[in-house]
Amino acid sequence: MLHVTKTRMTAAPVICFGQQPCGFFPRRFLFAKIQTARRLQAELGGEIVFFYHDSDHDPRETKTILRHRKTHEPAQLNFAFENRLQRKFSPQYLKRIPAGWQDKTLLQLPNFVERKLIGIFEKTSPSNVSDFCLEMYRAMNLLGGIRVVRSSDPAVRRAACDVDEFFADVPFEGEIVRARSTGGTLQLHEGGDSYVKLPTVVFNKEQISPTRDTRLRWMQSVVHCTHYVAGAGERAYLRPEETPEITFVNRETIERSDEAYTEIPS
Repeated sequence: MLHVTKTRMTAAPVICFGQQPCGFFPRRFLFAKIQTARRLQAELGGEIVFFYHDSDHDPRETKTILRHRKTHEPAQLNFAFENRLQRKFSPQYLKRIPAGWQDKTLLQLPNFVERKLIGIFEKTSPSNVSDFCLEMYRAMNLLGGIRVVRSSDPAVRRAACDVDEFFADVPFEGEIVRARSTGGTLQLHEGGDSYVKLPTVVFNKEQISPTRDTRLRWMQSVVHCTHYVAGAGERAYLRPEETPEITFVNRETIERSDEAYTEIPS
């Protein structure tokens, strides 16, 4: 049952949900968001928008948790990356997939998923993490009729509102990294209290993406949604007072939400 936190009538609803790339087989909570959005569309009409936040840089977001088909024990798979700097700090749309990763992963997949999903994985060819995940989700029939808006898209970034808290995609040591703007400087967070201050560099709006706390307002300035399907974690940091025009809807619950979704909807 959908839980709506406030009510708003509109002639043309725009139902949105957001998510980073979340594994080459998507996590089950993403499937739950999609299903919630589709059921809301069946009630209200309008269109569904997937705000694909592929500007995120955290490599942990793309871990894929699969259950062994015989033992049912969980295993974590993830992409390989060309180097440490790229793995840790490049945005997902610029994390390059090295040669050999796909073939190596293919050898493991029969332990976890059926042949049809293995075939989809085998035919997926993009060279970066973001495109690979998105093509997988589409090939699994998850995104039919859904408009995808990518936070990495230069046109989206140009159209978005200005935000005080942001990241900038800038060159550093031969890679493009996603650096946090703090007090007029760009920094990379190494962990704990350790930061790397980057040399001063000129950047423009096409290189900027929002932080967690400014993401909703930034997204809304482009998407103009009327309804937003929020995950359990999102409700802890969303600022609905900044977007009073949005009706927030909790995504439906799903078991083992952090594990990979390994079915193909009919």
